[in-house]
Amino acid sequence: MTSAVSLVGVSKEYKRGGESVAVLNDFNLEIAAQDFVAIMGPSGSGKTTLLNLIGGLDKPTSGQVSVAGERLDTLSNAELAHWRARHVGFIFQFYNLMPTLSAARNVELPLLLTSLSAHERKQKVAVALELVGLTDRAKHKPGELSGGQQQRVAIARALIADPTLLICDEPTGDLDRHTAEEILGLLQMLNRRYAKTVIMVTHDPKAASYAARQLYVDKGQLAEQSSLTSV
Repeated sequence: MTSAVSLVGVSKEYKRGGESVAVLNDFNLEIAAQDFVAIMGPSGSGKTTLLNLIGGLDKPTSGQVSVAGERLDTLSNAELAHWRARHVGFIFQFYNLMPTLSAARNVELPLLLTSLSAHERKQKVAVALELVGLTDRAKHKPGELSGGQQQRVAIARALIADPTLLICDEPTGDLDRHTAEEILGLLQMLNRRYAKTVIMVTHDPKAASYAARQLYVDKGQLAEQSSLTSV
């Protein structure tokens, strides 16, 4: 199976005052296309930094980051923005929906930067909402939806441009257990049925059990890697 993500000798430092703070140190990682990977580790271990590098939201201090066949560490900020729009769907803990827009309009937002006609956008939105089970909530605004429904809208928005990767940062962190399991089952279905590569940061071992693989990051290093039996 081809590689979706390859990090070779990646280090990341941030400036804090007059000091450099190392977050990732000579980090190496390979994630195959169509994999579902959960990334775990204590707070401050480098999980979110790793996710930001894979998603093209940040660049390494040194080393190579290759995702979907592109060397991200060599791209300009403008090139990275264009690459993200084509290849990455982001799903966050707090949904990040526009409160004044309907579910359908929220899902449509990424398509407004494309050359698609209004009719083509409407068709794609309908398919995405059907995929996450929210066809009957298309006209509802976020405030009229439950937390789980809002996260489904966010997932539909992440899917709308048919990305190569789904990047999920604590996607169930704000949900009750039952609703979280529904969202995790949806991510698992997108991975298995639609061959989406899913990379998820989570603190929750139960959430991590939905992934095919679990990675453990500690002190900027990949400390442990294991295969899990998905639920």
